[in-house]
Amino acid sequence: MLGAFAVGKTSLVKRYVHSIFSDKYLSTVGVKLDKKTVKVGGQDVMLMLWDLYGEDGFQKVQLNYLKGSSGFLLIVDGTRLSTLTTGLELRKTVHEVTGPIPYIMVINKCDLRADWEVRTQLIDELRGRGEQIILASAKTGEGVEEAFLGLSERMLKV
Repeated sequence: MLGAFAVGKTSLVKRYVHSIFSDKYLSTVGVKLDKKTVKVGGQDVMLMLWDLYGEDGFQKVQLNYLKGSSGFLLIVDGTRLSTLTTGLELRKTVHEVTGPIPYIMVINKCDLRADWEVRTQLIDELRGRGEQIILASAKTGEGVEEAFLGLSERMLKV
């Protein structure tokens, strides 16, 4: 799980692994690990979910956390366009460290769609350039299962 500060990485993991959402925000310090077993292509797969603290102007993701990754979700906050820029920079950094590994961009906070700064036209342009994008909401659960399962399938090439 990668993205800028406060995009909803921890909330998405909690929704996916524990089926819960909390409006109480606690910033991730370091890394939080969760795991979940899922069925992908008829086989059980253990996902180890590394929820890395958000990157911002003061704090950069530690590159050693990225080594050995099989894939990642790149989380963007639809209500803050700046998080898309940060996310695209993070994607580039990850691929410099790991080589080309599967990822899916998740634009979070669909429940606040009226407040989005990331416009549909921009999303369409990104998709036209080959980005796989899932619109999601940790609050409502929309798109969450699809994002994690989609990444799992891409990692296993199912």
